[in-house]
Amino acid sequence: MRELLLLRHAKSSWDDPSLADVERPLAPRGRRAAPRMGRELARRGWLPDQVLVSPARRAQQTWRLVAAEIGRMELAPGSGGLYMAAPEQLLAALQEIPEKAARVLLVGHNPGMEEFASRLAGDGSEEDALERMREKFPTAAVARFAFDGRWDALSFGQARLLDFLKPRDFG
Repeated sequence: MRELLLLRHAKSSWDDPSLADVERPLAPRGRRAAPRMGRELARRGWLPDQVLVSPARRAQQTWRLVAAEIGRMELAPGSGGLYMAAPEQLLAALQEIPEKAARVLLVGHNPGMEEFASRLAGDGSEEDALERMREKFPTAAVARFAFDGRWDALSFGQARLLDFLKPRDFG
């Protein structure tokens, strides 16, 4: 069985309107939420074998803060296409994951992340988690999926949503 963790980047700052969207950093709230989620991933033992991160500054900062809590820093190559990616692009990126990876973490953006997660969830998904995820996929939230099969065969509707965690769930 394989696992996929979808992490929406933590809350970003809009303080400097002169910055390009891709350059926006984390807001103070995001700098607090990302380590909190990293600690929760570590506590639950949800440690990724491979990590894909959007090249956007806020996504990279989110990953560094999470990685500091879980003790992982290796990134999979080829994450450049994840910036504001559509669901089909996210799926294509995951289909390139080496088969040796049992658990993958993808750090990305809405609206693509939320739509991707909803389309990925299939039969056997945990109903409460699915309802919470479809209601809102806030910044720094994590959706945990499981599926049988190979990464290159992953398709929409094939995975089971097991958990959906928000930063406010942990204080």
